[in-house]
Amino acid sequence: MIIEYDGSRYHGFQKQQNAHTIQAELEKQIERLTGEIVHVDSAGRTDAGVHACGQVIAFDTAATIPGDRWKLALNTFLPPDIRILHSTEASANFHPQFQAVSKRYSYYLYRRKSGEVFHRHYALCTTEPLQVEEMQEACRYIIGRHNFLAFCARGSTAKTFERTVRECCLTSDGPFLRLDIEADGFLYNMVRIVMGTLLQVGRGKIVTTEIADIIQSRDRTRAGPTVPPQGLYLVSVIYPPDVG
Repeated sequence: MIIEYDGSRYHGFQKQQNAHTIQAELEKQIERLTGEIVHVDSAGRTDAGVHACGQVIAFDTAATIPGDRWKLALNTFLPPDIRILHSTEASANFHPQFQAVSKRYSYYLYRRKSGEVFHRHYALCTTEPLQVEEMQEACRYIIGRHNFLAFCARGSTAKTFERTVRECCLTSDGPFLRLDIEADGFLYNMVRIVMGTLLQVGRGKIVTTEIADIIQSRDRTRAGPTVPPQGLYLVSVIYPPDVG
């Protein structure tokens, strides 16, 4: 299934004891629909407050509901902040995380004072002056295969910190600035740290050409802060054409 959700009132995707999560809600409503207790796998474990418009999930079921009918059936039970966009039967060995070749995220900044009340759960609201062109220039230093240890938060269980960023760009769209980034994988809080580092460039606290040195240093203290979660969206997950 491809799903979208508003992460504002959830403690992330992954099921946790005594916490309201996307995975727990999905499994609860699947049980209501079918009577089955299932385990839902996902393409990525988004954090508390993070949203998704292209998350991919999969689970095993003995239910006789046709694959393309799950969308309608399950949406009847789910709360309005979680929606199934597409459903189909997958091959028995499909795993939404391990077979993905890349993921795409966006991070939104909202830059007007008026309207903050409506966007505060869906973007980082800031009216500070920013050198946007310098931020856009800094993006090109993120692209490529690098060791991104400097852009990884503490608590990561990653065995390697090398990732290939295929796209990183910042676009101005009315009152919004949007970071689009695609990579073969992301480290813990990596996108939020990239955005925090670009903000430091925009504030004039990090020089554009310094980004390459920060990456090479592998020193988390040299990169920018981790920005809040509400501006982050998992946009899409890409798979090889023969997977599914």
